[in-house]
Amino acid sequence: MAIRPILIAGDPRLATPALPVTEFDDELAAFVEDLFETNTAADGAGLAANQIGDARSVFVYDLVDAGVRHRGHVVNPVLETSELPETMPDPDDDLEGCLSVPGEWFPTGRAGWAKVTGVDISGAPVEVEATTGLLARCLQHETDHLAGRLYLSRLIGRNQRAARKMIKQRGWTEPGGSWLPGTEDPR
Repeated sequence: MAIRPILIAGDPRLATPALPVTEFDDELAAFVEDLFETNTAADGAGLAANQIGDARSVFVYDLVDAGVRHRGHVVNPVLETSELPETMPDPDDDLEGCLSVPGEWFPTGRAGWAKVTGVDISGAPVEVEATTGLLARCLQHETDHLAGRLYLSRLIGRNQRAARKMIKQRGWTEPGGSWLPGTEDPR
């Protein structure tokens, strides 16, 4: 297993929709283990394949929500949610971060309920449902990645303006930026 470099905002692979997985083999299983290992080393809640430069539609999650640990993976996920809020997100309760936008947090509106269906590494059906909290946010965040969307694109108002300014200040307008969890401080 290996810890992989995580791409940083500005890399076009983060804006490219993932491709469905069609090969369910030992290589896919090893790749999912790499995703878990990289996510753990980065102290993340979840990690999508395109964040490490792989075009396959798969993500992992490993987080504690309301005192309960949730850990798993979904291949070829399909997301369902309740309505997205149309109001300004709460600056304290709706903060969201991303391993591809290291060291930054912005209030992001997300649906209160989310369900992802897909398959596991052997092709068996998987369903993950969350009614509130971090798991619901994570499911939406990771499926956004696989659709080629960073959470920054969901920001509104002053948060959107602050994110654009941050991207320019950090120089994250050029492709090719990455960081290696466990060896670098990405901030």
